[in-house]
Amino acid sequence: MNTAAPALTPTTRALAWCLHLLIIGLLALTAGRALADGRPHAGAIATGAAVCAVVSATGPVLPRIRRSRRAAALWLTAMGAVWLVLLALSADAVWVAFPLYFLQLHLLPRRAGLTAVAATAAAAIAGFAAHQRSFSPAMLIGPALGAAVAVAVVWGYQALYRESEHRRRLIEELTATRADLAEAQHTAGVLAERERLAREIHDTLAQGLSSIQLLLRAAERALPDRPDTAARHVEAARQAAVDDLAEARRFVAALTPPALQDTTLADALARLCATTGTRHRLAARFHLTGDPAALPTAHEVALLRLAQSALANTVRHAGATTADVTLGYLGDHIALDIVDDGHGFDPGRLPAPDPAGGGFGLAAMRARVHALGGTLTIESGPGHGTALAARLPLAPPTENESRP
Repeated sequence: MNTAAPALTPTTRALAWCLHLLIIGLLALTAGRALADGRPHAGAIATGAAVCAVVSATGPVLPRIRRSRRAAALWLTAMGAVWLVLLALSADAVWVAFPLYFLQLHLLPRRAGLTAVAATAAAAIAGFAAHQRSFSPAMLIGPALGAAVAVAVVWGYQALYRESEHRRRLIEELTATRADLAEAQHTAGVLAERERLAREIHDTLAQGLSSIQLLLRAAERALPDRPDTAARHVEAARQAAVDDLAEARRFVAALTPPALQDTTLADALARLCATTGTRHRLAARFHLTGDPAALPTAHEVALLRLAQSALANTVRHAGATTADVTLGYLGDHIALDIVDDGHGFDPGRLPAPDPAGGGFGLAAMRARVHALGGTLTIESGPGHGTALAARLPLAPPTENESRP
């Protein structure tokens, strides 16, 4: 199997060059001693050392040896063969075995590398014993100890390298996960803000424009026979436009709704009922139960928007003559109930929201209430009117409860 050798880091690249330089240095020492001492076959020893040095030098300059196990094995085989010839000529060549151990362990698979180291150590021991024409246990110490040190050092380094690579991959995965999480949070924030804007526009500007449209239609029907009635409708439409303009300005500035400025939620709901009754043919009555208590601004805004949207739906769709809005302070929670005597509808057969035709009201109501950890129930039926009940806890909602 033609698998790649481990990737070289700057440290391992420097160590590999040092090993090759050590081999060349030991070969030069072997050739120099043979020539200086006038040993037999000195010329052959020098030639063998030179050939071995040339084969060793090809390792760093051939990239394929670092990328291919097979190429590395062939190069080490050639290197070992030349070294064995040199070892047969000179006992000094035994020292070249030590850097060979490191190259074999680094470039070959673990089992093949260990086998190559064992064979090299055995050849070194046998060659040295042959030159000494004798054998003693002391001859095992040098090559065997060198092989053991090489195995411990290389395997220890490989273990550290694998751990470092594992940590590097974990860091990369963590970085990618954090980037994905940041993107998901940004997307969720954009969607949440878009949903909030949709609710605000539906409950303020859209409902106000619908009210103005109804008033202008009523004025159109009153003309020309009842100019006074038409004028009252036009004046009511003008006032509705003024109120909606104020809502739009406050909405852009992200401030408290004008209806809640310098007043209580109960007063704001009472004015809403009075205004609705003045502008439309609907007797809207407000009722307050329990002892009023200070509410968070988010609760007040949500309940006011809920009442605005519910009354607007009653005017537009229910054909009701009366509507009762009840705000109740019930100890640990607050309740808002809106009941009308209109046509009613089947809550299970509502049409899907349509940008052209509306249908976002009930979904926006539920989103507002659920965002504050509350509940919204709707009871209705054809010909039986509609009852809407919202309950909000006065304690802040938990993170899970606040999700719609």
